[in-house]
Amino acid sequence: MTIDYGTGASGRNGDGTGRSSVDPNADPTNAKKAAKAAFFGSLLEYYDFYIFASAAALVFPHVFFEGAKNPLLLSLATFGISYIARPIGAVFVGHFGDRAGRKKVMMFCLVLMGVVTFLIGCLPSSETAGMVGPALLVLLRICQGVSAAGEQSGAGSLTLEHSPAHRRGFFCSWTLTGTQAGFIVASLAFIPVAALPDETLYSWGWRVPFWCSLLVLVVAYIVRRKLEEPEIFIANKEALDEAPAPLPVVDLFRTHWRDVLRVVFCAFIAVVSTVFSVFGLAYATTPEIGMSRTTMLWVAIAANAVALVSQPLFGMLSDRIGRKPVFIGGAIGSAAGIFLYFAAIGTGNVAMIFLAGILLMGGVYAGTNAIWPAFYAEMFSSRVRYSGMAIGTQLGFALAGFAPTIAQALRGGDPKNWVPVAIFTAVCALIAAASASTAKENSRTPLLDLDKEDVALTRAKAKARV
Repeated sequence: MTIDYGTGASGRNGDGTGRSSVDPNADPTNAKKAAKAAFFGSLLEYYDFYIFASAAALVFPHVFFEGAKNPLLLSLATFGISYIARPIGAVFVGHFGDRAGRKKVMMFCLVLMGVVTFLIGCLPSSETAGMVGPALLVLLRICQGVSAAGEQSGAGSLTLEHSPAHRRGFFCSWTLTGTQAGFIVASLAFIPVAALPDETLYSWGWRVPFWCSLLVLVVAYIVRRKLEEPEIFIANKEALDEAPAPLPVVDLFRTHWRDVLRVVFCAFIAVVSTVFSVFGLAYATTPEIGMSRTTMLWVAIAANAVALVSQPLFGMLSDRIGRKPVFIGGAIGSAAGIFLYFAAIGTGNVAMIFLAGILLMGGVYAGTNAIWPAFYAEMFSSRVRYSGMAIGTQLGFALAGFAPTIAQALRGGDPKNWVPVAIFTAVCALIAAASASTAKENSRTPLLDLDKEDVALTRAKAKARV
């Protein structure tokens, strides 16, 4: 398979339509397959990820940290621990994703997440096995982090490279729409579990959602194994075989270090999600606030159900007006929306909590969430795209991972003090907006234009060896 970069870099082919040989406008079948695979893969990854989040907020303090001085803080820290492993995992999966192929690494991440989540459901409690249970929980959580490090970046890269130029935002939005679907399925799985008597819940009830991850894994695996590698990736791999480049991570920081830093700070927007889904759940269900576990899980379901609809629409909007306005507007809106959400929880009014949660997660946050796979991917050439997205996002997501722990600490001795948490979350969202404002708008740039400098360099090296 060959791509004519000499003519394709302008984004035009012989028919004058502006369609390059790697811009499948005439046949969007591959783009639809990639978006479908991204959706189901993300659904599995984040079903697994969010059942851990729910368990960390509601169950693990009693199962693994009973008797500790601050069991909730320790439990939330296990949620965050995977974010330490994610940047390291990003280097690993990014390297093989840019060299061996997007599909192979995505399949690895998929299977790893499914198996590890099942094993978490088999762990002994601290009452049964002492420190063995918490230690194994941390180890398996780290493995989840390695898996999550490659999922969204791989799915975003592959979907972008299969998509028609004028619909990249829409098709890439399905990666994060799958994430929201995973959140919904995880919350639905925990609703009957959370309603169990405490004795049943803490003994075996909480394990059932973890065991069910194997069923989701089978569906996602069947969908994903039919994928093909993007044409532009194959062409660049052939060029690299002719003139091997440095390791992707070396090449990345030599040519795109500014973009990596930009993605790191843009990724701070994920603090909104973890504060909402993990800290918000733990905070609202404390005795001082008194909301029921079931009610707060339904708030999360409703908010993310709206996001299932709004995120593809935001993706379409970004194809029309650009990525930056949608991302920046969503980030600023999230900074304001987090105050509204916690204020609503403080009132104890269920209708207001639902409305504020939907406005925050299904409205303003969905704007940034929908388009970041396309927005970040368009900052990099295909030879370092997987590495750039994986490393940049996972470094930024590290703050999001520990945001619930930070939020718990910020409350100090006042269990009803949510204002410092909202300020912290809003500042992170505004940093993301400021970082996005420095990016180049590439929503209408052909992928070959993003690659042409790298291709020219590779060909020059090849000629020098002849």
